[in-house]
Amino acid sequence: MKFDAPATTNPIDRQRFIGQPLDRIEGELKVTGSAPYAYERHGVVPDQAYGYIVGAGIAKGRIKAMDLDAARAAPGVLGIVTSGNAGKLGKGKRNTARLLGGPEIEHYDQAIAIVVAESFEMARAAALLIRPDYEAQPGRFDLAAAQERAVKPESGDPDSAFGDFARDYAQAPVTLDETYTTPDQSHAMMEPHASIAAWKDGAVTIWTSNQMIAWGKADVAETLGLPPEKVRLDSPYVGGGFGGKLFLRADCILAALAAREIGRPVKVALTRPMIFNNTTHRPATRQRIRLGAAPDGRLLAIAHESWSGNLPDGATETAVHQTRLLYAAPGRLTRTRLARLDLPEGNAMRAPGEASGLMALEVAMDEMAERLGMDPVQFRILNDTQVDPENPERPFSQRHLVECLKRGAQRFGWAQRQTKPGRRREGGAFIGLGVAAGIRNNLLTKSAARVRLTRDCRLIVETDMTDIGTGSYTIIAQTAAEMLGVPMAQVEVRLGDSDSPVSAGSGGQWGANNATAGVYAACVGLRQQIVARLGLNEADAVFAEGQVQSGGNRTALAQAARQGELVAEDGIEYGDLAERYQQSTFAAHFAEVSVDAATAEIRVRRMLAVCDAGRILNPKSARSQVIGAMTMGVGAALMEELAVDHQRGYFANHDLAGYEVPVHADIPHQEVVFLDEPDPLSSPMKAKGVGELGLCGAAAAVANAVYNATGVRVRDYPVTLDKLLAAMPA
Repeated sequence: MKFDAPATTNPIDRQRFIGQPLDRIEGELKVTGSAPYAYERHGVVPDQAYGYIVGAGIAKGRIKAMDLDAARAAPGVLGIVTSGNAGKLGKGKRNTARLLGGPEIEHYDQAIAIVVAESFEMARAAALLIRPDYEAQPGRFDLAAAQERAVKPESGDPDSAFGDFARDYAQAPVTLDETYTTPDQSHAMMEPHASIAAWKDGAVTIWTSNQMIAWGKADVAETLGLPPEKVRLDSPYVGGGFGGKLFLRADCILAALAAREIGRPVKVALTRPMIFNNTTHRPATRQRIRLGAAPDGRLLAIAHESWSGNLPDGATETAVHQTRLLYAAPGRLTRTRLARLDLPEGNAMRAPGEASGLMALEVAMDEMAERLGMDPVQFRILNDTQVDPENPERPFSQRHLVECLKRGAQRFGWAQRQTKPGRRREGGAFIGLGVAAGIRNNLLTKSAARVRLTRDCRLIVETDMTDIGTGSYTIIAQTAAEMLGVPMAQVEVRLGDSDSPVSAGSGGQWGANNATAGVYAACVGLRQQIVARLGLNEADAVFAEGQVQSGGNRTALAQAARQGELVAEDGIEYGDLAERYQQSTFAAHFAEVSVDAATAEIRVRRMLAVCDAGRILNPKSARSQVIGAMTMGVGAALMEELAVDHQRGYFANHDLAGYEVPVHADIPHQEVVFLDEPDPLSSPMKAKGVGELGLCGAAAAVANAVYNATGVRVRDYPVTLDKLLAAMPA
């Protein structure tokens, strides 16, 4: 189905199921431990052996030799795979470094061997007996030191300019020029990267934990030198990803190599330290922001420059891109620069680009509002735009940021905020309020599905879409139930199998809108088959309550399948609407914090997010996504930081004891409001993504609240008490 014109009235608009806060249909399986995650799929294939991966002990250099004799002789060992016996391996196009290193080492904890044994403990014990002899080389591990050698990336639209920034900034009566830094961060998802691999007749099946099945299948085939039809991935349940499972990782490839080596299925899970150093992370940034404004608060000039680092051929953190769209200003400039570092690969983490970029931009906006003597909410409203600031002929499909800010301010009690910081105190703590705007683009990508109507009048939906805790099973079932007019209990959803039609996958908050639109397209095809078999008029057919109504007649839906099941397969493909209209989602974030007057310890007291993200397919699961993202925002603002060992080139706090993330006690109260305005330019569902929007701006709102409480401005994240203590109010 081609979507190239605005959606008109369609069956989704009835909202008998879509738009309702229904429980997640797989929820009971998860809370009872019945939903098997990758490492727990003990019954998919018999006789599973255990693999344990050995990571490189240096960050850059080469392996001169590796003594495997003691490991091979250890009890229970079935085999060892290294680059020496793995055979020729390719590299998936989405991998920056090779997933099996040696003899050259590209980063710390790059996999250099896998030991396979009868039990996990035997494999681990044998792995500790491997003795690599390294020849270490000097590496670059410090972004600040490498910043001067950073270069303009060759791809990714790194720079933009509109108007004459230099002139407008020089002439602006009020200016700001500040630098902000964000640290490396880890996805720190609960479920580790894990895979079980088995071979049969030259084909490999991998039961894994992956967000993008089609990407993973293609890269497995490329890495192992197999035809794509010889690779199957299966990932029905994913215990969190946040972008860390978008791409093929070492567990998947090494499980396949080990299984081929020993002729038995092999299961592999990355240890927590290896997840931090072997997989991907959000790279650190250094950002310079310059703002110029007239005395009435209108922005005249805005520039945002960002530096980040990565391995050779790695991508940059796109921290400037939201600045191209969020506020109006005639003079505009953005620049992105990439420094070569020898740290583990930097790549997508929830709201890549915006999460880091808004941590700087939205603090700069608060600082500028203060210089102008304006309320931060009003300053943002004044500089709103309904068109792409760099392409004024291109309007937003919908943009309700002003309504988000106004409704949020009223609901949060913004009028009670103290204009001068450090003035509100309750007992032994200073209290502050903060605000930030959020933006995240609505990305459109094709997605397909197969829908079956069985003889017993059940609907079976098959697509390789994944559910990473986001509620994909439920909203897909809601879509099918809405389109065919059957109860949710009659819909079965099968996800995560690469043998199914290729979906959008889970990432970039594009999954929900596109995957349900693909199911919508397949359901349209199935409806056509049903009315044709029943001899009804498609133009006036209404599917409801298990029946098809047409021309005053009602026919049971089951009648259509009595001669045999009906199957329809189709997908959504997009025309040029996304080129003619800028498609984005927006949010207003508010936070209240307390800061202990003696210790400078920060506590978040309450948070609010008001979100503009088209039609909300399921308010309950959407709210869950937003409050999870807001919680990540608290972590980014106050605690999350991968500590880089600048001598050895690795992340020192590589576990959940040393890498701090928020827990329940850190999050007393969160509220989410959805404007729920259907956007007919987005898709037939009139929905948009929302899963990453809740993070965009949340950290800056917390940082701005800390400043309002204390009068101490911290531009170096995370905002920790040691950065406040020396300048706290008396």
